[in-house]
This record gives sequence, structure tokens and C-alpha cells, in this order.
Amino acid sequence: MSDSQDAETSGKVPTRIRRLLRGPRPEAVPTVVGTACTLIGLMDIVFPRLRHSRVHALAELLPGAVSSLAAAASIVVGLLLLMLAHGLKRRKRRAWVAAVGLLPVGAAAQLLYRHSVIGMVLSIVLMAVLIRYRAEFAALPDPRSRWMALANFVVMGAVSVTLGLLIVRSHPDTIEGSPSLSEQLEHVLWGLFGFEGPVDYRHGADYTVGYSLGALGLLTVATTLYLAFRPEHPAARLTPGDEERLRDLLAAHGRRDSLGHFALRRDKAVVFSPTGKAAVCYRVVSGVMLASGDPVGDVEAWPGAIARFMEEARAHSWTPAVMGCSETGGEVWTRETGLDALELGDEAIVDVADFTLSGRAMRNVRQMVKRIERAGYETRVRRAAELDPEELDTIRRAAADWRDTDTERGFSMALGRIGDPADGDAVIATAHKAADEGAEEGPYGDLKAVLHFVPWGRDGMSLELMRRDRSADPGMNELLIVAALRAAPGLGVERVSLNFAMFRSALARGEKLGAGPVLRGWRALLVFLSRWFQIESLYKFNAKFQPRWEPRFVVFRNTRDLPRIGLAAMQAEGFVSLALPRLLRRGRRPEPRPCAHRDVDEGRALQQAA
Repeated sequence: MSDSQDAETSGKVPTRIRRLLRGPRPEAVPTVVGTACTLIGLMDIVFPRLRHSRVHALAELLPGAVSSLAAAASIVVGLLLLMLAHGLKRRKRRAWVAAVGLLPVGAAAQLLYRHSVIGMVLSIVLMAVLIRYRAEFAALPDPRSRWMALANFVVMGAVSVTLGLLIVRSHPDTIEGSPSLSEQLEHVLWGLFGFEGPVDYRHGADYTVGYSLGALGLLTVATTLYLAFRPEHPAARLTPGDEERLRDLLAAHGRRDSLGHFALRRDKAVVFSPTGKAAVCYRVVSGVMLASGDPVGDVEAWPGAIARFMEEARAHSWTPAVMGCSETGGEVWTRETGLDALELGDEAIVDVADFTLSGRAMRNVRQMVKRIERAGYETRVRRAAELDPEELDTIRRAAADWRDTDTERGFSMALGRIGDPADGDAVIATAHKAADEGAEEGPYGDLKAVLHFVPWGRDGMSLELMRRDRSADPGMNELLIVAALRAAPGLGVERVSLNFAMFRSALARGEKLGAGPVLRGWRALLVFLSRWFQIESLYKFNAKFQPRWEPRFVVFRNTRDLPRIGLAAMQAEGFVSLALPRLLRRGRRPEPRPCAHRDVDEGRALQQAA
């Protein structure tokens, strides 16, 4: 080996040693600490009590109440550490403060009750690591609401009952008699409230069990009260000032993106570029910072708004993601942030000047529209500002009542309101049919179906909502879309954006001659999922109108974030809901709710139409 090689090799060894001595990279510390917190929490709950150690002999000299309190503290601290682990992985400051305060208590419980020196040392080491890397845990709290208190009570109550049964059975040698499962459950329930139950113990074990059950009950009540009365960080809401600024940006640049008007959804928050010429609207769902569509405003100012968005995500340790951006938007996002993009589907856009019902390709739509018109249906297409308040109220109530699902649908491509005075440029298409002779009219008169379009710049409109009376004839959606396209020139509309079709290209290519086995398999999976998510039916429905297809993308940080982003998007769109069931919400009149633009609430109607 040459001298230069010797020098190079001898120089590498100290470098590697220095890296080992420095410990893990700072950015990896939160993940390691969160995992360690989970393991120590489990140890505090399930680690067996050591009875053959020197510590056990010393602990026996302490009063029995100390051992019982240590047992209760061990379980409580273990549960709280499990709850804090996810917050530590996300670098949350409050999780760090709570963990630093709990770990010494857990270390003492490990020593006094479980008699484990190893458990105590691990807790102290983790606390030292937390203090050493305290600068890494600076993320701000998430938006939250009071519903977390109810969810916590239900979840913690179930966990407390389950752990309580384990505690009651953890001293089988000291139980008097053979209590049944119902008696053990009764003992747990009484113990959670601090009372004696029907199960009797010998040798003072009843104190340990009683203190442990009482601690579980106290933990459930304390965490629920904390969540209920803590200072609330409200969910995102668009302020009137923000909305006014966004409307000014849309007036100047709204023609660029068909989803621009959905930035005015009032359950979103917004960040503006330093110049105020661009903005990104978002909502935080399960730790994911979801933006939708392209940034609003001047393209030259997009990088400034995107930088503010990423700063906000870093400050709260949120996972950044963008749903449904255009190709131009995806290029800017990936260039400015280093994020990645994946094609999500295609948007169906109809150019009004090219639309016609003539020709073989439009035969099915033409026949269906003529059949419905012969059945006595008539259509009206008007700006929202042209409707009187009474008719608007009827349309609003009908749309809310005709919603097919119990949960709210729509986020990235839904506005969430009809007939707001600020949305006077919106277009409402309605279908009407008088009741047959001798029959009673429905609760909404002759109204049978509603379509709601929001402005897309000065010369376009974007479909936001489709609702129909379930007793109406199939084909209401086709009838109203054709009516809106026919009326578009009189409204000054040149382009109409219809539904968004997820994975359209895969469905289209997979059914063509010569498609490979992978593409055919992917299409078969999408067809199977269409039973729940209407993927294929929406694609076929859109294709009836011979639109041009514009690709839409999802932007994400890395591949392992995709499942989390997908779950958050499903929550935002209303496919996964943590809200109370409708039966428990009786007596509270819901506000008018959106149907998902490009993901409509009309499953059965679309399947019939397709």
C-alpha cells in the first residue's frame, strides 16, 4: 500500500469515530426519540415486577402506600408517554415539555414499584437526550377543536377498562374466591371512580389494584378536561380580509386555473407571498398541510407564496402536500421546493364553441336529453344574482336534503355554499317538472335537480355541485349539463370544467387493444375500487360530453408520505369522517353542504347514466 493510501485510510478512521461520538443527525433525533418513548411507555405499563432483586428488598421497607402510588404512576406515565410519542416524532414543543416532566416520574415508578434499575436508567437517558436536543423540538401546535375532548373520553375510557381488567387479574394468587368476568368488570368500573368493587384481595394487593384503577380514571378525566378547556386553536377559517384579497387576485388572474374560485372555501387558511400578489390556500388534516389547485395570483409571485407555505409547514412540523394542481403548478412546486409530483387524474373541460349534440359519439346523450324533455321537464340556467331570495333558499334546502351520504363531501373542488351574496356570478342550473294531475307536489315544489357552477375567470365556469331528487327520472345531470352548455354563450362563458376523473389515463389505456398485463391489472383494481369510490363511473360520465382532458397532479415530499397524504385527503373530501353520526346531531340544522366537484355525491345516478 502506498504512503498516500495509508494517509487516506488513517484519515478515514478518526472521521468515522467522530461521527459515532457525535451521535445521530439532529434531523433524525425526533424519530428516534419518539420510538424510544413508545418502548419506555410500554415498559412502564407491561414490564413485570421484579421480586428477586436487591431493590425489591429495599423497597419492602417503604410504606405500602408508596408502592401503590408508584404502581399507579407507572401505568399513568406509560399511557401518557405512548400518547406523546407521535408528537415527539413531529417535533412538537408541548410534547417535549410533557415528556421531560413525565420521565423522572416514570423512572421513580420503575425503581419503587417494578424494582427495575434498567427501566429507571433508560428513562433518565431518554430525558437527557431530550434535553440535549431540545432545539429540535420547536414545532408549534396544530389547529384543534373541542371534539377532541369527546374522542379522548371515548378512546381513553375503552383503554382504561381494558387495562383495568388486566390489573384486576394481575394478582391471581391474592384474589379471594373465583370472581366472574362480570364481577371483575364491575370492580373495574367502580375502581375507575375511586370506589371499592366486589373483588376481594389478600396481603394488601387491594391497595395496589385500587390505586391503579383510580389513577386510570383520573387520567381519563384529566386529559378530557384538559382537551375541553385548553385554549383553542381554531380550525382554519378564511377571514373577510383574506377573502377580499383573494377575490382581487382572482379578478386579475382567475382565468388561469379552473379551481381558483375554490380557494374561497371558508374552512381554509391562506398564506400570501411577500408582495401580496399570490397566495396558497390550505387546510391541515391529521398533520398534513393540504393545498389544493394552483397558487392564486400572478405566476411570477408564486415562488414567494410557496416559500411561505413551506415555512409554515416546517414551523408546525406538518407534512406538505398539494392536491389537484395543474402541470404548470406542479412544475413550479417541484422546482421551488424539491418535492415530487405524481399524476392523479384528468379534468374534463368542454369548449362551448365546439360542443354539439350532433354526431354518432353524442347519440346516447342526445337520446337521453330528448326523452327527458318529452317527459315534461324544463330547465332554467341563471346567474345566482338573478334569483330571488325565496327561490335561492328553496334550492339551498333541496341540495342539502338530496345529499346521498351522511358525511360532508368535497374540499379541493367544492365551494361549500350556494347563493352567498358574494358569489353572485355563480351559475345555477335547475330542472323542473310540474306534478301530475291529482298528485301532490314535493316539499320543494316542481324543483327536481340542481347544478351549481362557480366562476372560472371572466369567460369560464367550473362545476361544483350536482344534486337531484331521488324520485326524478334518471338523466337529470345530462339534461342540466347540456342546458348549461347551450346557455353558456348568453352568459359570456366559453369554457366549462366538468368532473375530475381520477386515474383516467390508466382506465383509458388499460381497455385498449395491446395493453400489457401490468396496465390491465391496474385497470382491474381501479374498476374494483369503483364500487366504493366511483372512479370508473365518473370517467365514463365525463367522456360522454367529448371533453378535452387536462392532467392534474399530487405533489408530495417523499413516497412514504403518500399513504398519510391519501388518508388526509380522504378525510378532507369526506370519505373518512370522525364526525358524530347524523342521529346524534338531530336538532341542529346543518348548513348547506357541498357535493364534491369532480367527485360527486351522485353515485347511483352516475352509474345509471353511464
